[in-house]
Amino acid sequence: MLTPLFPHPAALLKTQKTRTMIIADLHIGWEMALAEKGIHVPTQTPKLLKKLMALITDYQPQKLLVLGDVKHTVATAQMSEWHDIPDFFNELKKQVQEIFVIRGNHDGNLEPLLPEAVKIQPATGITVGEIGFFHGHQWPSPTLLGCKTLVMGHVHPMVAFRDPAGFRISRQVWVKADCNAMALTKVLLQKHRIKVEKTPEETLRKHFKTNARTTQLFIMPSFNDFLGGRPLNEKRLDQPKTDIVGPVLRSEAVNMENAETYLLDGTFLGTLNQLKTL
Repeated sequence: MLTPLFPHPAALLKTQKTRTMIIADLHIGWEMALAEKGIHVPTQTPKLLKKLMALITDYQPQKLLVLGDVKHTVATAQMSEWHDIPDFFNELKKQVQEIFVIRGNHDGNLEPLLPEAVKIQPATGITVGEIGFFHGHQWPSPTLLGCKTLVMGHVHPMVAFRDPAGFRISRQVWVKADCNAMALTKVLLQKHRIKVEKTPEETLRKHFKTNARTTQLFIMPSFNDFLGGRPLNEKRLDQPKTDIVGPVLRSEAVNMENAETYLLDGTFLGTLNQLKTL
């Protein structure tokens, strides 16, 4: 069972044997990107670690799963990342038995920064229990279609509001969207250049030994709440489909128009379609 840890941008997955904590989008080292623009912010990594360690103390997971973007620079690593990331994970290792990192689009050259005990997983995702997890910048593995629920990061979802005076505020949100398993099956088979034989379901079973069962997708808020995000309810009418973050969301297999949004404290805000009027 997957449970969001309101009011925190984290979730807990309980199976018969283990408790796994899930977070997404740490972006350790993002302060250096600001420094290059002349904006100097002290490192926030100790605050991130303190927040995560407090959650681990409260919920006692045996495992930690990070859904990508451990670091902020894309292809290389800044000097601060060479220091902060190893220290960050060495501290976490003292509290959890296993740590898994699904590779994100910012995680180039990540391996030298992580302790050997941290296990890097492919960007196409993994299955834990009956739930599929992936970062979101690449297509998930078709094997994840055997899961009723998929969970991704990458988007940094937010919603924006304006008061009558025109002041704008934005807040991090969880997003829960319906997913069309057959539509997603068709597009994943196409991306793998697999010709449909008889039906997409039979083709999926033949090549990947699984059935298409996915009915919902959760998008996690970024654990690093110092970052900005994408106000999903501010999509412009002229916005091209390629501007939508992540191939799964661009595939039209996910019903984002009627996706439910929840504040970090669990408050239901409404669907994205309803929030576009705010």
